[in-house]
Amino acid sequence: MNKQRSRRSASRREQGAAPVAGLPVNKNDEVLLDIIGMTHEGEGVGRVEGYTLFVQGALPGERVRARVLKTKKQYGYAKLLELVQASSDRIAPPCPIYDQCGGCQLQHMDYTAQLAWKRQLVVDNLQRIGKLEVAGAAGADAASASGTQGEGIRVLPTLGMEEPWRYRNKAQVPIGVTDGGLVGGFYARGSHRIIDMETCLIQHEDNDKVVATVKSLGRELGITAYDEETGRGLLRHVVVKKAFRTGQMMLVLVTNGRDIPHLDAWLGSIREQLPAVVSICQNINTQRTNVIFGNDTRVLWGNEVIYDYIGEVQFAISARSFYQVNPAQTEVLYGRTLEYAALTGKETVIDAYCGIGTISLFLAQHADQVYGVEIVPEAIEDARANAKLNGMNNVKFEVGASEDVIPAWKEQGITPDVIVVDPPRKGCDPRLLETILLMQPERVVYVSCNPSTLARDLRVLEDGGYRTVEVTPVDMFPHTVHVESVALLVMDVVTL
Repeated sequence: MNKQRSRRSASRREQGAAPVAGLPVNKNDEVLLDIIGMTHEGEGVGRVEGYTLFVQGALPGERVRARVLKTKKQYGYAKLLELVQASSDRIAPPCPIYDQCGGCQLQHMDYTAQLAWKRQLVVDNLQRIGKLEVAGAAGADAASASGTQGEGIRVLPTLGMEEPWRYRNKAQVPIGVTDGGLVGGFYARGSHRIIDMETCLIQHEDNDKVVATVKSLGRELGITAYDEETGRGLLRHVVVKKAFRTGQMMLVLVTNGRDIPHLDAWLGSIREQLPAVVSICQNINTQRTNVIFGNDTRVLWGNEVIYDYIGEVQFAISARSFYQVNPAQTEVLYGRTLEYAALTGKETVIDAYCGIGTISLFLAQHADQVYGVEIVPEAIEDARANAKLNGMNNVKFEVGASEDVIPAWKEQGITPDVIVVDPPRKGCDPRLLETILLMQPERVVYVSCNPSTLARDLRVLEDGGYRTVEVTPVDMFPHTVHVESVALLVMDVVTL
């Protein structure tokens, strides 16, 4: 949904709006800009007489010529026309459809520079939103506002990949029709127009092969594509999952209806041409919605799940279950989470927002008891199955909101030494933060996919008596603007 909102907002920028009086620029003006920064969406930031313009594709340190697309009272948007002076961090993007596709935002930026920018993005949010002091970072106002002692929060260099390509284990490809032919790829920037794609450089090659084969067979068999405008047509999405450690693959056909023409021929050809695929499923979604999956899923052939590992922990992955898309960096992320938890085998740990139990089971290898809570019932079913799969009896999972379940556990006498949170992009529910402050575990480990809500929540926990010791950014999604972080908080004895 975040990508969909981003596409809609980009489309609105292109459309323009009524001019705003008194600005130093107007729509369609051409301007010279020095790019002084980059937004969290990867747009270059320049100024004309103090007025801010955001320029897609421009990098910090560059001078560009740009055309103003849209103006608002405080800022506007401009289109890059010419690089007058390029940044030393600029490289040629290797993907042939990078300029059209909305899947990546930073392929034109050297990978080392991407990692540095992602660290700075975390630092900026901690200072600006959290009003927190960061070690080695300027900002006396932030330091005085934080009330923390010492040198401030250590923000380590972003942990990146040695080979930042072909890392994704899941492809979700929308299907459409262009010039009468079945196509599948990614949406063009700022639209729902599908750019047909035969290869994606951040997808595993096997995912590309499965998608290309399914499209080819679909064309041969006359399979129709879903049309968002009319609500007609059959095939909406092709979803492919690959287990990197076991090599097993799952194919999910998301369809606008249950009946699939020529199903036996389609399945037979898929099985013959794609022997790594051990599970073929159908998900039925007849709603006029941008949500990919419907509620009804069935196995057309093969296994209901595929299996993969994170470290030494095995996981069963179903058609609808969430599983981290970058397995190599997931081990890095969870390794740092385990390090911050500092488990000796005697601790009680609570894992809020536990999902299918990935972090819970990773921690359970080193803890006395782990309790996981998640509001999605299907995820808890998967978590319990994964615990059983690994023979782990020191893990208990419960369905519900963390802010409701964890206080009930407290009443039962469960007192955690460590609480781990891994919330969605919106961050922790305020009541969960209140619960953490009430339970006062020795350590809190916060795994975040959104630096802004991380900074907001750290501010609340610091005001409640915790001290943020260290934050490690982890690059789970190279060549995109997304960055994960792991933060360690401990009780601040100064404030107790």
